[in-house]
Amino acid sequence: MKTVKIGGVPEHFNLAWYLALKEGAFKKEDINLRWHDYYGGSGAMCQALESGDIDIAVILTEGIIKGIIDGNPSKIVQTFVQSPLIWGIHVAAGSKYETINQLKGKKAAISRYGSGSHLMAYINAKNNNWELEKDLEFEVIDNLDGAISGLSEGKADYFLWEKFTTKPIVDNGIFNRIGTCPTPWPCFVIAVSDKFIENSKEDLKSILKIINKTTEGFKELNNIDELIAERYDQKLEDVQEWLSLTEWSQSVINSDDVNQIQKQLAALNITSKIVDYDTLVTKV
Repeated sequence: MKTVKIGGVPEHFNLAWYLALKEGAFKKEDINLRWHDYYGGSGAMCQALESGDIDIAVILTEGIIKGIIDGNPSKIVQTFVQSPLIWGIHVAAGSKYETINQLKGKKAAISRYGSGSHLMAYINAKNNNWELEKDLEFEVIDNLDGAISGLSEGKADYFLWEKFTTKPIVDNGIFNRIGTCPTPWPCFVIAVSDKFIENSKEDLKSILKIINKTTEGFKELNNIDELIAERYDQKLEDVQEWLSLTEWSQSVINSDDVNQIQKQLAALNITSKIVDYDTLVTKV
């Protein structure tokens, strides 16, 4: 049986992988798929792909595009979630900051450099016409738990993270959410190391076929909203809203979306060049 290592954030977006694993769908294809949670998000997964700790990552689109441009030997093989990610902009409960404009020049908590929380701080700054060199400052906090302590202790002033994931933290009075910042492109893709694509293409095709079958019917599963609410400590009405906004994909990301992301990253000086579509994406 072929062992394949895959990583993703431990969030509701990836429940389909858990369900397919629980059903034994991959083992039926003689694949021992080993899931690894990455609490540090896309920055941590980029490093894991590059080091060979994982073969596959379910990763933020902008994060892996930056990673590949910077030399990560991987490719995007498919869009996983077609809909945008809605990032909440959070401050500590009791913070003096009540509007996004008040955060200009303040310190953003980020999981690590190159992570989604880092890149989206730039997007938020651009959306609000801030000066990128002058009005952005960062504090690395590793993960969501680090953000809770970092904001509560005043090490950083605000934090961007997916708003439904942080909703229980807001409901519990730890964070205040003072705004949102959606990504203007499909939010999650499936990225694979070049080595795995070269050596295990048939296994990769089988994995994609299984997960695509799972996501196609995911929203119609009996009591899926109740399962998500219980597993991820969410209110049922929040899960139902999230499901109504979220669309999974079984297709390869198109060149228009890739070009839009590249132009945005380059305009923010996050990347130094724009590369060909085939450098970033491959079809299997």
